[in-house]
Amino acid sequence: MTKVAVVFADGCEEVEGLSVVDVLRRLNIETDMVGLTNKDVMGDHKIKLTCDKVVDNSLLDYDLVAFPGGKTGAINLRDNEKLRDLMVKRHQEGKWDAAMCAAPIALARYGVLADADYTCYPGFEKETEKDAPTGHFKERITVTDKKHKIITSRGPATAWAYAYAIAEALGVDTSNLKKGMLYDYLAENIQDSL
Repeated sequence: MTKVAVVFADGCEEVEGLSVVDVLRRLNIETDMVGLTNKDVMGDHKIKLTCDKVVDNSLLDYDLVAFPGGKTGAINLRDNEKLRDLMVKRHQEGKWDAAMCAAPIALARYGVLADADYTCYPGFEKETEKDAPTGHFKERITVTDKKHKIITSRGPATAWAYAYAIAEALGVDTSNLKKGMLYDYLAENIQDSL
């Protein structure tokens, strides 16, 4: 069975992580909420999250590991040596990884964005370019680099697009859920509301 881990660090953008967990669980993809250092995580907007487990070597067993953003959360992910070592090993084993908003700074520091196409929150590409000068920044809502097995996205409003991109990269049909959650309706009618 396909398994995904979403890693939450203190200071994370709650909506970015929870959107992924929600969408993937609706699609019957086993999805664990994994705390970086504790099961209890305090999000950037003071929403307390209770995770299923804490980062350990089992991160190597997941088909995909996803990071939500949030500047403080992304810095915490970036600077955690245990997580870095696991993510480098995952990358060497050719497994899927995903990061959105500010969190691509972690993947860049780990060396995972080298030569890869990616996106991030506006302005954070300056930091990712320091650690991953051979990466290719794109101004798109989501970027799926199939060669390097990396999925990235821009920020809070793109969280659902990010979640669907993750599911699709794992070979899951999202069409019925997109319709059921009115995602397609939103995409078709967004201009009318502006």
